This record gives sequence, structure tokens and C-alpha cells, in this order.
Amino acid sequence: MVIPQRSRYRPLMSEPQGRVLAIGGSDSGGGAGIQADIKTITALGGYAASAVTAVTVQDTLGVHAIHAVPPNLVAAQIRSVLADIGADAIKTGMLGEADVGWAIVEALAEHAAIPLVVDPVLAASSGAELTRPAAHEPLRRLIARAELVTPNAFEAAALTARKVETTDDLRAAGEALLAMGAKAALMKGGHIEGERVIDLLITRAGETVFEGPRIATRHTHGTGCTLASACAAGLAQGLSLEMAVSRAWAFTGEAVRQAPGFGAGQGPLGHAAAAPTKDR
Repeated sequence: MVIPQRSRYRPLMSEPQGRVLAIGGSDSGGGAGIQADIKTITALGGYAASAVTAVTVQDTLGVHAIHAVPPNLVAAQIRSVLADIGADAIKTGMLGEADVGWAIVEALAEHAAIPLVVDPVLAASSGAELTRPAAHEPLRRLIARAELVTPNAFEAAALTARKVETTDDLRAAGEALLAMGAKAALMKGGHIEGERVIDLLITRAGETVFEGPRIATRHTHGTGCTLASACAAGLAQGLSLEMAVSRAWAFTGEAVRQAPGFGAGQGPLGHAAAAPTKDR
């Protein structure tokens, strides 16, 4: 085999990599979970490592089966990655069972200096339960130390015991999550009725509004995972919280617009097509 001395390949980005450890469930359909995390982090120029909490049988039509990974193996994955490769940010998604959640809390306890992004994945888009109610307590422990938590309206309501039906409700729930200890909350308004989607980044210093037209598409599987892991990639690369969220928000919207159209149900996003170039 002859290797040409000069390749025509041009790197898409010149940003520093940034190491992100993504902790969550595996999606066999590749649209959400760890697969979406890895695609997103890679598309944004980061380095993705993973710790799998559960194996799901999943496609665009729904979640058909879930097999939890033993808690000791979840903790071992986390400790192995952090001891050798290290991480500049950590992102958590699906916890699954309570004992897995507590194993994650314990494994991360000695790494409090690493920024943590918590996506409180309680259910799949199809409605299938992904994090048991008993695991809400370790989830709240993770939120209490999080740099950023990224709930949708349903998750915000479940975690704060509040009604979340309007943007003002979303704002109040975000303030409640800050009171629980989170440094910032990106409150996702996709499930709030209206022609435009309004997300709120709430910090102790104030609020930033991200607003755009609602995209008419069924290909939105994995948007939450994508947005949260994109935020984690930005933090890992040294961006400010506001810049990390802004880039993540734009990337996720573009990934929805660039969806490949796979599957008969709620299809995956176009992560590779949305990757920033030097001109974008």
C-alpha cells in the first residue's frame, strides 16, 4: 500500500480536543444515549470516552428491552477512564437502576473538580422509563454538584415536584434546581406549547434566552443527549458556560435540520453533517 505524502483531507476544526467522559445507556439504533454522545463530542472536535450504564434494544420506534450493567462494572469503567485518560468534563445521561446511580455518585466523588453536565434522562421520547423512580435520589445528588443540568419540562417537573407547562413554570423550576445545588440549569422548552422553542439558561448571575422557530420534523431522537454532550464538549475545550451552551444550541438545531431521515419512527439527527467547519 502506498501512502501519499500529502493528503487532500482537511481537518474541520482547529479547536483543542477536550476530553469528555460520557456516562449513560447504549442505544442500539445509534440515535441517542452513548452513541449520540460520542458522535456529538467527535463532531465538535473533542475526544469521547464512555461508561455504559445499560444496554437497550432500541430503534426509531421505541425501546423494546433494557439490560442494566452491574453497578461495579459501571464504577470500574469510570475509574479506569479517569485514572488513565482523564477528563476535562463529564456528562451523565441514563442512570437506569438506583444502585447504578449510587455507584456513579461514589465513583465521581473524588473528581469534584471536573465540570459535570447532568442530563436527567427519565424517559425515552417514546415514553419508556429509562431511569427508575428509586434512582431519582442519586440523580439529585449528581445535580447538586453539577456545573450544568439540562432537563426538559417533564424532567423538571418530576425533579422539582412542580407543574411545568409554561415558560414561566420552566423558569421557576430552574431556580429550584439551582437551590438544589446546580450551578446552572439549561431549561429546555421543546415540550412547552408554542410556535417557537424557548430554552432558558439560568445561573445565579442571571438568565440567557435561546429562542428559535420550531422545526417541523419527526427526526428528533437524541436531541437531549446531543445538546447536553455538546455543552460538555464546550466546557472541556475551555469555553465559558454561555459560549458552550450557545454553540451546543446551534449545533443541535443544525443536526436536527441535517437529519438523514432514517427509520420509520422518530429518526436520529445528522451529527456528522452538522459538524462545524472552519467557515461555520
